[in-house]
Amino acid sequence: MKLAVIGAAVLWGTAGTAGLLVAGVDPVSMAAARLVIGGLVLAAVTRPARLPGLPRGPLAAAALAVAAYQLCFFAAVSRTGVAVGTVVAIGSGPVFTGLLSWLLDRVRPGRRWATATAAAIAGCAVLTGGGGEVRADGVLFALLGGLLYAFYAVTAARTISAGAPSDAVMGLMFGGAAVVMVPVLLWTGTGWLAEPRGLLTALYLGCATTALAYLLYGRGLRTTPVATAATLALAEPAVATLLGVVVLGERLGPASVTGLLLLGASLVAVSLPERVSPAGRDGRAIGSSA
Repeated sequence: MKLAVIGAAVLWGTAGTAGLLVAGVDPVSMAAARLVIGGLVLAAVTRPARLPGLPRGPLAAAALAVAAYQLCFFAAVSRTGVAVGTVVAIGSGPVFTGLLSWLLDRVRPGRRWATATAAAIAGCAVLTGGGGEVRADGVLFALLGGLLYAFYAVTAARTISAGAPSDAVMGLMFGGAAVVMVPVLLWTGTGWLAEPRGLLTALYLGCATTALAYLLYGRGLRTTPVATAATLALAEPAVATLLGVVVLGERLGPASVTGLLLLGASLVAVSLPERVSPAGRDGRAIGSSA
């Protein structure tokens, strides 16, 4: 089911290009609309309320983490720039995920996962390029965002591993996050949603890059270790870069091509089965074949 995770990352990677179809919109408002629409669609499709056995407490905390991640990410990029904020937030996510999985489930990260994840983060850093002032407060917000991502990913994975339906888990998490983000959307303004292009863009971002993407991601978590899934999700910036070249006519310099190749090779490496390690409760290391 690693292909489901990669499919989710491909959809996430289209969000930036889609967002450029609407000019002059507050990015926080667009992110809030995306999460509100996507979360409500997920909740409507999966109907998690019909499954009383779901652990409401942990998933409610995960829903708050989903919403808080959005706010931390934009707080980071507003303080330390898009390049630094994106690399730290997205790059730290798989690291925190591996550490949390190790701490909570006693599943030690495998060497291939660690090497491939480090190389993938380096590739992301090269792809996003330089620029932006490195500020401590911005970096801390980005790190908090990476930790929040790891928390809701690991919570979802543990709940799914315990037997809960992945669709319902995602529906409850993102439905709850949608409710939390409604005040943010109203505060930042909804006038742009009255325009046909704005509404269509918001619907695509919500339905495709959130609802469908997280349905795929949840199904991938059924058989893919969560730390491996977090690393595979780093395909998102690669897809965004390729779309920028194909759709927007952007040009890649030698450094960006190198970063893209490094990221691609890392994702291939983490996708391959790893030799079983005698670590963890079930004798598997993160990155080993399920």
